[in-house]
Amino acid sequence: MTSDTRSEVSASAPLRRLTGMRATVLHGERDIRLDDVPDPAISAPTDAVVRVVAACVCGSDLWGYRGVTPTREPRRIGHELVGIVEEIGSAVARVSVGDFVIAPFYFCDNTCANCRNGVSTSCLHGGWWGSDDRDGVFVDAAQGERVRVPLADGTLVPTPEVPDDALVPSLLTLADVMGTGHHAALSAGVREGSTVVVVGDGAVGLCAVLAARRLGAARVVAMSRHETRQAIAREFGATDVVAERGDAGIARIKEMFDGIGPDCVLECVGTAESMDQAIRSARPGGMVGYVGVPNGGAELPIRTLFGTNVGVNGGVAPVRGYIEEFLPEVLSGALNPGLVFDLELPLEQVAEAYAAMDERRATKVLLRP
Repeated sequence: MTSDTRSEVSASAPLRRLTGMRATVLHGERDIRLDDVPDPAISAPTDAVVRVVAACVCGSDLWGYRGVTPTREPRRIGHELVGIVEEIGSAVARVSVGDFVIAPFYFCDNTCANCRNGVSTSCLHGGWWGSDDRDGVFVDAAQGERVRVPLADGTLVPTPEVPDDALVPSLLTLADVMGTGHHAALSAGVREGSTVVVVGDGAVGLCAVLAARRLGAARVVAMSRHETRQAIAREFGATDVVAERGDAGIARIKEMFDGIGPDCVLECVGTAESMDQAIRSARPGGMVGYVGVPNGGAELPIRTLFGTNVGVNGGVAPVRGYIEEFLPEVLSGALNPGLVFDLELPLEQVAEAYAAMDERRATKVLLRP
């Protein structure tokens, strides 16, 4: 299809509301509102406008909601979405109007040196939902009715066809949590026969369980004190569950692995306590893969690492590079990470979505505009 043809198709797409749209805005600590905001519009030839089919609340969103990360002025929030392309710029070639697409939790060109090196989260031309792009134009956050997607060709991953609604939750996990759990497992060097412990029973930790088993881990321990999350962990392939924390949890893990600990520990929380738990649980010479957003003072104890030869590897997960690997398995039903969504709400109830996750009444909440 030529760019001229694309322009004609784009012009015939459903018209966006001229009166604006609704989107989630964080006004302050535990103050989430659904506000009227301007409709997104193409501002560069590489842009697309996507109608959001489903978005969700992320555990990292709770740092601002709880006031751990201060909110100095109202801001748009949300960074995980799937949707339908409604409009494309004249330079967009890989996606078409009408495509169902997965958008990772950041935008990137997928062609720069950092993207080619597998670190698309450090794209030289990319950025984050809910902030300005490199041209100083605001990029809509995901928890709304529509978004403008910069660098659409590099950012968006279209599915072969519009999927059945039942697949939407699992496809949505590819925007963040499934790829993030996978990144923890890769960073820790999980392979066939590995022994693995996962610290954190949120959606990322549960997906890390699934990712570790997918990579061939022989034994995967989920550290969880919540029955509903324990059940999901077992569904994802956890062979054991440990409820203890701190010194008692570390002692229990050591006991389970011949007194020395597992090969790999996946840290999926981001606090000082979770990182300490992970590092002290690993066997001498083992590896910690960390993907928890570091809030709460997590620091590396270099002397401990030096003395035990435990390695630490990880960071913000470049999930754009993993989506196409997982997509066929999700579409076939072989992989079902969407089980992490144990509550679905309309966008109008976004405040309840945040409260449910904050109070641990839900593992992860799916939002339908």
